[in-house]
Amino acid sequence: MFHHIHPYPPFIPENATKLIVGTLPPPRFTTGELKEGDVDFCYGSRDGQLWPILDKIFGLDLKFETTAEAIEQREHFLIKRGIGICDMVASARREKIDASDIGMLEVELRNLVAVLQQNPKIDTLLFTGGNSKNGPEYFFRRKIKEYNLSLKLVSNKVPKIHTFQLPESGRNVKTVSLIAPSGAANRAVGSLAAYKKMKEKFPEKTTIDFRVEQYRPFF
Repeated sequence: MFHHIHPYPPFIPENATKLIVGTLPPPRFTTGELKEGDVDFCYGSRDGQLWPILDKIFGLDLKFETTAEAIEQREHFLIKRGIGICDMVASARREKIDASDIGMLEVELRNLVAVLQQNPKIDTLLFTGGNSKNGPEYFFRRKIKEYNLSLKLVSNKVPKIHTFQLPESGRNVKTVSLIAPSGAANRAVGSLAAYKKMKEKFPEKTTIDFRVEQYRPFF
């Protein structure tokens, strides 16, 4: 059974007020067998859409290649915008070596509550996926139960927004469940009434364009 270990520690600038929260990068990032066009950094898969989305929103002119410059571009952006990245999963086991969330077994979670307590400026968690099984929100809900915490619904409109209060400090933290920036989520995007409405008005627009408009207000 493949031991899928997260290859990157959390990247959290001192000025971070927002935290991007996913699960795990594809297994090849654990083994170091990157493909041409991968970036050796969080969300660096050439098949992933987070950095292309942020590139469109902010006009970053990012490089999509396995170079130090590509990494530095992303780190610079995160520091400048006060955004951190801390995925929920530290490691998991897999019978089949692929990147599916549902295929993760014996999952070890990072303690995101402790991370928030150590970074008092963070007031927003940006989940790159919803509450489906083994998604980042799903795992976060499981983790905060250990602290007798739960998420309170603020908005049921996609992307769903919740809030919760940290123990001891009483700090309120907002969570936003964005549509996952992956090709696998394109079917879900295609079924959304808002996406269909956009396609009727602008036939040339894509699922990435839809995510750009969804992500923009929260970044």
